[in-house]
Amino acid sequence: MDKNNRMKITFACYQSISIIHGGPRVQMLKTKAELEKLGVSVSLFQPWEPFDRTAADLVHLFSANLGTFHLAGVFQQYRIPFVTSSIFFTRHSPGFIRSTLQVNRFLKNMRSGIWTNYEYTRQICEWSRSVLPNTGDEGKLLERGMSIPREKIHTVPNGVDQRFEFGDPSLFKKKYGLDHFVLSVGHIGPDRKNALRLIKALQHIDAPAVLIGQVVDSPAARECVDEIKRSKNILLIEGLDNDSEMLSSAYAAADVFALPSLFETPGIAALEAGLAGANIVITPVGGTKEYFGDHAEYVDPYSIESIRNGIETMLNRKKSNALQKKIREEYLWKRVAEKTLEVYKSALQ
Repeated sequence: MDKNNRMKITFACYQSISIIHGGPRVQMLKTKAELEKLGVSVSLFQPWEPFDRTAADLVHLFSANLGTFHLAGVFQQYRIPFVTSSIFFTRHSPGFIRSTLQVNRFLKNMRSGIWTNYEYTRQICEWSRSVLPNTGDEGKLLERGMSIPREKIHTVPNGVDQRFEFGDPSLFKKKYGLDHFVLSVGHIGPDRKNALRLIKALQHIDAPAVLIGQVVDSPAARECVDEIKRSKNILLIEGLDNDSEMLSSAYAAADVFALPSLFETPGIAALEAGLAGANIVITPVGGTKEYFGDHAEYVDPYSIESIRNGIETMLNRKKSNALQKKIREEYLWKRVAEKTLEVYKSALQ
């Protein structure tokens, strides 16, 4: 800490974060802003600038995977203390993870250089002073599947910006001429986001729908776009920045927000929509029930019929402010920063 006892933290992540513009980037920047309000000095790791080891008391690494593995290894080698937001989830069981890691260790003994994705995650978490999963389910996978000590794991939830509670629905309605519609926000093309099944479910619903998100360059994404073009009730808006007033307006204007991904931890977009007052339809996998409780409709992401039925159920349900109240009390970025700061203090003791 500096002479004024001000904690100094450096945030680091995988190099492609400025291109992808996904949830980890939002998580980093929003946590940074709120920590600074709490008196913490937060800098962003710059790979092209010399790294001053005395300029930070602690590094906070976001994501434990191949993209951050080498960086974490260097921190370990040079004894630079760091904590990690693992941002990890899989539909596989802890037992499957353990078995995979055992096979990985056997293969490494026979020939060096053979690694699995689980091994990258496990090693980064093992090197970290503390690990900050977004959900209890994620923490259990790390503990039971990767043998990360329980005392090292501190669940810190994902968060949401309070401004989404106050979006003006008239902006979106006026520009696009839509009302009483279904909304989904997220990248279009990645398998996990499950956009194609959502699109096929929406095609059979008697309500307009809006998909907002970057379209990745892949055959799966092109298939999604082709399906949208054949749909009479679906509008595609290719990406709005997280700080866009039009995005806030879309959340506020929507009756239902749908995120039937293969898994979410828990889906920042769903938190934003919930704070705006939309009814939520979401995957049950990835810790979402910890956040949304009884205030969402959970659907089988592999079933188009289940997704359609869930959306229709929520279209017919009157909006309630119960979820909005829960998110306001527990999941604003201010609360996330407070919990994160507690982990920093523990890690530096």
